[in-house]
Amino acid sequence: MSARVVVADDQSVVREGIVMLLGLLPGIEVIGSAKDGEEAVALVAELSPDVVLMDLRMPRCDGVEATRRIRRDFPGTQVVVLTTFAEDDSLFPALRAGARGYLTKDAGGEEIVRAIEAVLSGEAGLSPTVQRRLLEQVNTAPLPADRTGEPDQPDGMTPREVEVLVLIAEGMSNAEIARSLHISQATVKSHINNLFAKAGLRDRAQAVRYAYVRGLAQPPRTSFT
Repeated sequence: MSARVVVADDQSVVREGIVMLLGLLPGIEVIGSAKDGEEAVALVAELSPDVVLMDLRMPRCDGVEATRRIRRDFPGTQVVVLTTFAEDDSLFPALRAGARGYLTKDAGGEEIVRAIEAVLSGEAGLSPTVQRRLLEQVNTAPLPADRTGEPDQPDGMTPREVEVLVLIAEGMSNAEIARSLHISQATVKSHINNLFAKAGLRDRAQAVRYAYVRGLAQPPRTSFT
């Protein structure tokens, strides 16, 4: 079954190029395109796509606001952000607005397919350059002022929920977490739903950052050149 996709970008050449590229990829059906956030929200209401590929910087209604409205009013539609540069300061507001994937506009077809498949399976679809940007910000984020020692169970999580959170931060899928902890995938999903609710998290990308900032996991020490 094909993933039904809407493309939103204010630059017609870019938008048409992305639509053309997606039309060549297996498992993807482009059902509409929008030139700004207002049109994107209207198309989601009309067509109920699985995924919106969303440019961040658009007139009338930018990608962050459009993402917020789509995730609030149409939670069955996932959003993958498109940005020209991984250093775009709107990336993190988009994350908080509910975007589940992040791609730079020079991403290849395989990378786009992986990101769409990831968000539809409940994972975070991050391009390598955006992931490095996320880790850079996490590495420089201050720890909570009241942190006096090794963190325990934050936000009322159970020890098992903390274990699951740490494994998410290590990049494990639900299946891998289930194998590691010798529990079912259904139990993993239940733990994830519970810890997300307790910590006020929307998705795995937010969970990773939460785990790093709380000191529950350590970001990989990657040199950026």
